[in-house]
Amino acid sequence: MSNDNPCLSCGACCASFRVDFAREELQSEGGTVPDGLCTDLTDTLCRMRGTDHAQPRCAALVGQLGREASCGIYEWRPSPCREFGLRAPLGLGDEACARARLRHGLPPLAH
Repeated sequence: MSNDNPCLSCGACCASFRVDFAREELQSEGGTVPDGLCTDLTDTLCRMRGTDHAQPRCAALVGQLGREASCGIYEWRPSPCREFGLRAPLGLGDEACARARLRHGLPPLAH
């Protein structure tokens, strides 16, 4: 992703959705996601801390939404985060992205 990619400064998705993923993605299981940022759900599933709150905000999100927000573990983020928005044209601004941005008072991304 280039530096002008709005996904690298927005953060709306990180403060809108639950992030569940396979336990095998944890560092302790041979993956890349830091264990301390996750909670166990089942024997096979984990969740990013903070994403199950009434007003979600991923524990890995740093900065201010819509201005200068970023993922503190971008290179090590779990698969749902890697896959978010991949179905949109140019990989940006799909329907879920638009819902997340509107939830935080941000306009949908233009293609």
